[in-house]
Amino acid sequence: MSAESHPTLPPVRLHSDAELARDALGAPLFARAVRLARWAGPETRVGVGGELAADQLPGAAAHLGLDAADENAAGCASQAWRVAVDTGLVDVTEPEEGADGSAEGGSGAAGGEEPYGTAAPGEDLALVTGGTPGDVLDLWRAALEAVLADAAVPDLEDLVDALEAGGGIDFDRLDWNPGREADALDAVLANLYLLTASGAGGTDRSIPLPVLAASMVAPEGMAEPTDAVLEQVSDAMMRLDGQFRQLEPIGLVEFRPVDEELMAQPDGRDGSDGADGSDGSDGSDGVDDGDVSRYGMVRLTPLGLYGIRARMLEAGVEAPAVGELAGKGADALLDAVASYPEHAAQAEIEQWMAGRDLPAAVTELLAAARGDDEGGPLRRLRCQQALALAGPQAEPAVRSVLDEAELGGLARVWLAEHGVADVPPPAPEMVFWLTVDTIAAQLAADGETEELPLLMETLTAHHTGFFDQVWRVEHPSTVRVLEAMGRLHPDRRRAKEARRAAFKARSRRP
Repeated sequence: MSAESHPTLPPVRLHSDAELARDALGAPLFARAVRLARWAGPETRVGVGGELAADQLPGAAAHLGLDAADENAAGCASQAWRVAVDTGLVDVTEPEEGADGSAEGGSGAAGGEEPYGTAAPGEDLALVTGGTPGDVLDLWRAALEAVLADAAVPDLEDLVDALEAGGGIDFDRLDWNPGREADALDAVLANLYLLTASGAGGTDRSIPLPVLAASMVAPEGMAEPTDAVLEQVSDAMMRLDGQFRQLEPIGLVEFRPVDEELMAQPDGRDGSDGADGSDGSDGSDGVDDGDVSRYGMVRLTPLGLYGIRARMLEAGVEAPAVGELAGKGADALLDAVASYPEHAAQAEIEQWMAGRDLPAAVTELLAAARGDDEGGPLRRLRCQQALALAGPQAEPAVRSVLDEAELGGLARVWLAEHGVADVPPPAPEMVFWLTVDTIAAQLAADGETEELPLLMETLTAHHTGFFDQVWRVEHPSTVRVLEAMGRLHPDRRRAKEARRAAFKARSRRP
């Protein structure tokens, strides 16, 4: 899994190892692999690749409780057996090769019958019930790797069509590169992880398949997709539909497949219309959530979130988890959460505050929030976010910074919100400095959002001659803030004043 696309990701909240291990044991494919590992014995016969002998597949399927009349029963049993072998839940002894390269050994090798090897429960099977949750998760991750390898292989029908006359696969005709396909699936899962981790609604949400497909093929910043891009999105959707069908039984995702009716429209369309999430009509209302879901919905399960994060960490991607900063200092906390989305920063701050001595924690946070560097405004914004969790015990520590230029403003905000009396009014210089610092923090956190003009108007509305004074503020972001206000302030006259102030601020800089 490449670390280049997303060098740093938002933090995710993981379930405990015990909860994740229970989820792993409950994943249908993993549970079947465990059951077949316990079923394996002296009479179990395997082929050269360790695969279960064909005449034993019905017995394996019956042991799993699969309906013998189901044409997929043997395939399900075969897949579960492969997972059991790949994870070490089963130990196999393959048929030995003779001097002429043919397999030999094992009863059945004589009389023209196909030779076979044997199988028995592996040592790792004991870890399922006798190991730690971490042991179970290691086994599940090995199973996941086996399933991912299968999911990267093209559809069997495509393979059959690509068979050459001599029995080999024409890879040029198939246009299949194993490494490329594995990398493509890794990229899909990385994007699914990113979309999940970045969601303000938390990780328990489904992603429409068209959104995920478009994130892989549509050029960044494309306002209106072309027909060629829509066709690529549609093709990617169908490929993802097949892959997620394979990944759901191992517990990686919850998946609602593409509605098959969309693939056979009455007017002969192939279902590609609407691949961008629309219904292909000219209606201005688009489609409702139910219609969008017909194009497929996918959600990383808590187990899947854990599994993809583990693979990313192995690839060198920085993929933080909520709670990892709990034992570190306030400086490390504020530096890290400065780049987090607000909801993720809130979760991390709550973990950090929990169990700490409140007055000492507040003092440490305030000290870490100081600094006239470019990262200072965002550190102070996150510090203010942390102080919102503090109760009356924090008042002495907050009062102690009232006279500081960098912290006096946020201290007054906190004290006012908590109804504290006898708070001295700020000097005009502090008001200007706090205004610049607040807008600079918002720009650093979210960029030029739709809400920012309203914030600018609110902060400047009650100060006569604001722009005649603010350009003198000794703050590293003064110029940047004034330039942003010149572009975004909803009052045209004020915006013009901001542009003049920005020019003055630039002129006084050495």
